[in-house]
Amino acid sequence: MPNIKGAAKRMRQAEKARVRNKAAKTEIKHIRRLVLDATTGGVKDNAESIFRTYCSALDKAAKKGIIPKNTALRRKARAAARLRAQPAAPAAG
Repeated sequence: MPNIKGAAKRMRQAEKARVRNKAAKTEIKHIRRLVLDATTGGVKDNAESIFRTYCSALDKAAKKGIIPKNTALRRKARAAARLRAQPAAPAAG
């Protein structure tokens, strides 16, 4: 345990940040799995909406400093490449 009040406060702040960061990273991983599942065999329209959600989550995490900016860009680029490689949805009619 810290002997100084400032150190105790820093410890409390660090714990709150750790929990918040872990929740954000877990959410990103969950959405990433949805993107991977959607691009492997789902409908492309559904995959595009999930991809937008994934990009939004990555951008928010990068803005808050939870993940580095370049990491977010790399992950978005790889997900976009998977989305582009997916065949188009069959035409109705």
